[in-house]
Amino acid sequence: MILAMVYGTMRLIKAQVKDYRSVRDTGPIDFELQKTIFVGPNEAGKTAILRALQQLNPPPEVTKFDALRDYPRAAYNDITTARVKPAQVTVVEGHFALEDDDKAAIDSEFHKATYVCGRHLDNTFWHRLDGVAGIATYSSIQKDLIRLVAHLDGRVKPVEGTPPPPPPSATLAELTKAWTPDTPLSAENAKGLSQWLDKNLPLLDEENKPEESRFDKLKNHCNYSDKRTKDLVTLQQRLPVFVLFSNYFRVRPIIHLEHLAQRSEQKLLDDEQYDYGNLCLLKLLGFSARQLSQLGQAAQPNQKDAAAFKSFRDTLDKRAYQLNSASVRLTDEIRKIWNPKSERAEADRLRVTADGQYLKVVVEDDLGVEIELDQRSEGIQWLVSFFVVFFAEAIDKHKNAILLLDEPGLSLHALKQREFRETVTRLSERNQTIYTTHSPFLVGPDELDLVRVVEMNDRRTGTKVHTTISAGNSAALLPLQEALGYDLAQSLFTSQRNLVLEGLTDYWYIEATASLLRDAATAELNEKISLVPASSAGKVVYFATILHSNNLKVAALLDSDTAGDSAAQQDTLVHALGNKRILRTKDAYKGPVKKPEVEDLLRDTLVNLAKTTLGWDVTKEASAQKSRPIVDIFEAVIPTFSKYKLAKAYLKWTQSNDASQLTIGEQSQWIDLIGKINAALK
Repeated sequence: MILAMVYGTMRLIKAQVKDYRSVRDTGPIDFELQKTIFVGPNEAGKTAILRALQQLNPPPEVTKFDALRDYPRAAYNDITTARVKPAQVTVVEGHFALEDDDKAAIDSEFHKATYVCGRHLDNTFWHRLDGVAGIATYSSIQKDLIRLVAHLDGRVKPVEGTPPPPPPSATLAELTKAWTPDTPLSAENAKGLSQWLDKNLPLLDEENKPEESRFDKLKNHCNYSDKRTKDLVTLQQRLPVFVLFSNYFRVRPIIHLEHLAQRSEQKLLDDEQYDYGNLCLLKLLGFSARQLSQLGQAAQPNQKDAAAFKSFRDTLDKRAYQLNSASVRLTDEIRKIWNPKSERAEADRLRVTADGQYLKVVVEDDLGVEIELDQRSEGIQWLVSFFVVFFAEAIDKHKNAILLLDEPGLSLHALKQREFRETVTRLSERNQTIYTTHSPFLVGPDELDLVRVVEMNDRRTGTKVHTTISAGNSAALLPLQEALGYDLAQSLFTSQRNLVLEGLTDYWYIEATASLLRDAATAELNEKISLVPASSAGKVVYFATILHSNNLKVAALLDSDTAGDSAAQQDTLVHALGNKRILRTKDAYKGPVKKPEVEDLLRDTLVNLAKTTLGWDVTKEASAQKSRPIVDIFEAVIPTFSKYKLAKAYLKWTQSNDASQLTIGEQSQWIDLIGKINAALK
């Protein structure tokens, strides 16, 4: 299943936040290609994480870090006593994967690099490239320099009648006098050394191949450092803008321009609550509050003064045209996102108009009636306000922005939130999106791999982020539990065909592999079949019985291990489903494992994937123990093994690969399994 995305520039793949408000250290946070969801209780630190992430590359007007306000309050004494220096505290660090456009802008030597950057508490920025060779240090080139300079000194020939020039060793000593063994060959240092090499090139014996080679090696170090420095600057310029949108940032339907101009000039603005959305709207329109206010106060000149009248008319027309242009643009974007399949969406049109001292935002419905924005649904108000802030903060960089949404759609009805989840998904197709939520309706049952659980059990340890669905605080998991519970309840009444699985990882393997085979047109899992994960093999019988009692078609897929055997032999399950609808992994598996699990149907792919992406190398053991279930091998060899992590890695793998990357045997097994599932629930 290859995702079709329109990203042109780098994407955030990992980040870490430290020493920021409630956060002492989140630990590494992995991010998904399109959408990542933070869930957790109030006061867990979700908003703090978003605010810290924004500082990787914030819009110009966003407030910067302030040690007094942002360093953890309990430890602030470390700042005042200078035990901790803000310039040495990295608050946020981000790792970015390069896209094709980024690679085209830099040297080919760095195409496999990961761009890493961060922001200190004093707001200084740093960056580096990971995954490629680093720049040389003085200690790594010192021996070559000593040998080369000895050769060059020996080649100096005094000219009779002139004072002897300083030998190359003397000028090199002057150049490197402040260098220590750990001094990096930075751009500045490389420039000086390169100039020294060029100046002394005529002294080099061109017949001396070792010294020629040594010279070229040192010159390459200098050139590499220069290229790396230039490409770092290029990548910094291509860094995505982080646009944070909160529910507080609302555009008001009616803005009194003179009042806003006065508050702006007297610096009495309430950025967080009332004025921020309005200021963004004005920025988008290209006017200040004072300019629009003066236009509303301007008296029409005498028409006999042709020049003055033309100037007055041109000014008003310019205002009208800019307001109209902004209206059209916002309308177009909102139609793409909000109910794009709705016929009425084509009829509604957003309008921004100016009348004297008032700037109005209205929505014109299909009857031509203009309705103030605050009289439309919360969803439309949120979306209009979001796009105003988005376009204003990321001017000319919309295709290169990462969206940070704090509690989107919070005030919507529960069922409308489920629809709005699709709105956020459509947003993420164009811009990588990270959002926080308490609502189970903004977490889809097929999106659990996108979830990061945020919790704070102890203020001494601060906010923690879990990349697996586990946390010490049950409240942090509540949205996930409710999302799964709601989906199960819905399936009792809406899905006529249900396949009960042992657990969430089985759900992921089947859903992802079926998508691969569907895209390859080699197998098609009946789209009317609902996949229902139970929490264990033992609970499959309960799920199956409940669904069967509602006169729905039900089948169960069980591993062929001991737990699966026990569940398959339960009289209740056999009575409810019959033997033909109790499917076993061994029914499709073709190999030497006597008790195969779902993972054994992808054995070769998972072994390779675990090695390359997770660093779990069981290649030798899997080859030597072909009749042993692959999960047993992982558990025996890898102390940190997690079925969840392995399944999640496979999900990510399917997003950038197709069915042809599976082995022929794996494809055959899954085609067979999908055929058996369809037959059991036809």
